[in-house]
Amino acid sequence: MSAASLPLAAPLIGKSTLWYLSRSSGFVLLVLFTATVVLGLLTAGRVASPRWPRFVTEGLHRNLSLISVALLVLHVAVVVIDRYVPVDLIDAFVPFLSPYVPLWLGLGTLACDLLLLVVLTSLLRVRLGRRTWRVLHWTTYAAWPLAVAHGIGIGTDRPWVLSVDLICVAFVVTAGAYRLAGLRQVAVGRPA
Repeated sequence: MSAASLPLAAPLIGKSTLWYLSRSSGFVLLVLFTATVVLGLLTAGRVASPRWPRFVTEGLHRNLSLISVALLVLHVAVVVIDRYVPVDLIDAFVPFLSPYVPLWLGLGTLACDLLLLVVLTSLLRVRLGRRTWRVLHWTTYAAWPLAVAHGIGIGTDRPWVLSVDLICVAFVVTAGAYRLAGLRQVAVGRPA
C-alpha cells in the first residue's frame, strides 16, 4: 500500500506541502527570533525581579536562540528543496542572486548570513574573547530588521500576517526603548 493511497496521509503529501512548511517555518521563526531579541535586550539591561530572576531570562534567551537556529535551518532547507519558487542553495547564502524577488529574498539571505556569524562566533566565544564576541553578537540587531523586512516583502499576502509582524516590531521597539532608558540612567549616575 503506497502512502498516497492512505486517506490520512494524502493532505501531507500534496504539491503545496513544502510551500506551506516554508511559509509557516518562516513565520514562526520571526516570532521566535523576536522573542530572542527581546530577551537579549532584557538580559543586556540586567532586568530581573524576585519572580523572574536574571538566569531565567538568560536561559530562555539561549534556548530560544538554539530553537531559532534549528528552525532557520529547516526554513532554508525547505525553501531550497521546494521547487515552487526558483531558490537554489547558493541563493540561501549569497544575497540578491535569486531570480525570485531578489530584493526581499536577499534581505532574508543577509539576515541568515548574520545569524550564522553569530552562531559561529558563539561557538568560538572562548577563543575570541568577550569583547570581540559581544561586538559580533550585536550583528543580531542588524539581522532582526532584515528578517522583518524579508517577511513583510515576501510573505504578507494575508492581513493577519502583517499584524503579527507589526506586533513583533512593537515588542522589539519597546524592549529597545527600555534598554536605552537603562543606559541613560547609568550615564547620569543612577542605578539601572
